[in-house]
Amino acid sequence: MMQKYEWFWKGFLNSYTQIFFSDNKGFAAILIPVTFLDFFAGLFGLLSVLFTNVAARLIGFDPLKIRQGYYGFNSLLVGLGLGIYYEPGIVLLILLAIAAIFTLFISVTLEGVIGKYYLPHLSLPFVFALWLLMLSSREFYALSLNERGIYTLNDLYIIGGHSLVALYEWWNQLDIPSVFRTYFLSLGAILFQFSVLSGMLVALGLLIYSRIAFTLSFLGFFAAWCFYNIIGADLTEVGYSYVGFNYILTAIAIGGFFIIPNQYSYFWVLLVVPMVAIVSISLGSVLYVFQLPVYALPFNMVVLVFLYVLKFRISNRSGLQTLFVQRNSPERNLYSWLNYRERFAGRTRTPVRLPFFGEWIVTQGHGGPYTHKNDWQYAWDFEMVDEDGKTYRNKGDYPEDYFCFKKPVTAPADGIVEEVIDDIEDNVIGNRNLEQNWGNTVIIKHSDDFYSKMSHLKKHSIKVSREDRVRQGDQIGFCGNSGNSPYPHLHFQLQSTPYVGSKTRSHPINNYYCSRDGKKKLMETGIPEKDDLVSNIQTNPSLKKAFQLVPGRIMEFEVEGSAGGQVRWEVKVDNHLNRYVECEETGSRAYFEPGSAMVHFVHFEGDRTSLLYYYYLSAYKISFGFESGLQLTDRFPLNLVFNPNKMFLQDLAAPFYRYLDASYVIRYPEHNSHIPPVEMELTGEVRKKIWNRLSGQSHFYFKLDDKGLREFHFKGENVQLKAKCVQ
Repeated sequence: MMQKYEWFWKGFLNSYTQIFFSDNKGFAAILIPVTFLDFFAGLFGLLSVLFTNVAARLIGFDPLKIRQGYYGFNSLLVGLGLGIYYEPGIVLLILLAIAAIFTLFISVTLEGVIGKYYLPHLSLPFVFALWLLMLSSREFYALSLNERGIYTLNDLYIIGGHSLVALYEWWNQLDIPSVFRTYFLSLGAILFQFSVLSGMLVALGLLIYSRIAFTLSFLGFFAAWCFYNIIGADLTEVGYSYVGFNYILTAIAIGGFFIIPNQYSYFWVLLVVPMVAIVSISLGSVLYVFQLPVYALPFNMVVLVFLYVLKFRISNRSGLQTLFVQRNSPERNLYSWLNYRERFAGRTRTPVRLPFFGEWIVTQGHGGPYTHKNDWQYAWDFEMVDEDGKTYRNKGDYPEDYFCFKKPVTAPADGIVEEVIDDIEDNVIGNRNLEQNWGNTVIIKHSDDFYSKMSHLKKHSIKVSREDRVRQGDQIGFCGNSGNSPYPHLHFQLQSTPYVGSKTRSHPINNYYCSRDGKKKLMETGIPEKDDLVSNIQTNPSLKKAFQLVPGRIMEFEVEGSAGGQVRWEVKVDNHLNRYVECEETGSRAYFEPGSAMVHFVHFEGDRTSLLYYYYLSAYKISFGFESGLQLTDRFPLNLVFNPNKMFLQDLAAPFYRYLDASYVIRYPEHNSHIPPVEMELTGEVRKKIWNRLSGQSHFYFKLDDKGLREFHFKGENVQLKAKCVQ
């Protein structure tokens, strides 16, 4: 039942927190009472949210956006404004319903107009809607302006008696420096509550929601305060005309919400806030003629212009990194982005695999000593070797003596065959064909500016024709000895143009094993070097059955321990094609990125005492290929591992320095046979460090057989559980 009406109650709460770019329920629990410091303002704000969200649902707008408060927060501000400016009554209630739906329409329209540039509409709908209402209401003779006078004290008395009134007056009469008083007044003004108490409560909520947002609110406001002092402008305008919150919201928006928070974003806050001040002062002069407040227009204008300008960058010398996934918190955005950059920095638009089966050696790499020079330096030559490191049997006098000769060559990625040359004779060992340098060749187009080329193939061995569509791993021919090739080998390069002889381009290889200096390692992305022994990951059936997460898959467990009982998971895909495992009992979600050879978990939402959370920690990075004694390592986003209480100071310092660390390791068993095992146990740990000293460690292991995952065990701080897979 709760999930059925999730759009309603989550949409209601998030409509309040979305004003500060948040979805924190604790923040909502503070903001809602703050709006009721003026009872009728709070009431009409609440009703406006309900009118808007119900209308959005009835019309058929995206339920996800309703839940996020994306439509409701502008209507909330309009409702608060109407409740402050006008006397309550049936006329205002009718006007409120019309205004709420009208604000919704403006929001959706702006979403279509500026949303196509991937820009948010921010609080522009609120500004436009309330302006229009204020201008038109001058002709509404049945609508009276607010003359409640000391309405705040009266309302507080009704709610809490003398004690609440005394508390309210005590807060407002605190002897605090003018600059801090104005800061709190500006925070309260965001919700049309003009009191130090309301500002302090909002500041408390902001601190609970985000330490980064809290520090940015100070930075933005005091940057504006200093600028006003420098230019000699009237400081009272910052607090007494609802202008000060523009600097606070601007700092949060560009310092940590739409931009990854770091030292550069903080620096740009100091540069941009004076622009907001100039816009505020100039707009105030213009709008004074129409007796209209500037509200949040300066914040909207400058932030939208700033975000739009960043889209035209051709390099990132500014140090500003825009978001790829919005986590609705500066901290979550930062930790998620840092983790993603560390894990997947080498990823490319087109993942490329080695173009062969089995293990080969790199006999010439990038910038090699023979032919990989200048424009053709980013290429590889591959051969096969035996246990003694020899590339041939007998004396190596014939092409057939070479282990790689007549071995299959495969497509490194999906694409369309662009060029085929298949009629050049294979050379006698030691001879070269310099007139037809590349020999028999296949070029595959993977995108408009990305091609792969396999050369020196065997005559008449090519299995594909021009314009054939090939899949990654499809056989295209056999390794040969044609062209400028004194002995059999495979030349492999990537290029930006479709021609034989095109310049090479540097591009990593994905998901391969690399033996270097006697150590074998799984490389998710890398550039094979000379003398590296490399091979593609070959999937193990047990591992693939256990960990491959296909949409629609159901997983059920009998759990013993702290999370005892039976749990049921389902693999799903959301509207943005993000894949996740969802726990039916808790509603928790573990998001992952699938792959043909590996699976990576990337995010978790929900109950951190659930079995799914411990599975997320344990299956964080899994290879479907078995390699004896293989060990995989990785790192977690800090906020998804450490207790929030331990994150407080780290959050404050996070844009500049991280002293916490959370790492992951999983080990594959030692196995002497060349035949991969069917049954196996994977073991590993989750390690937490503070100032590089171990502060906590959890252990886990998976038990697999020919049917897939059989058991999952996790033992950590205050938790010990055992889960048996029943389906």
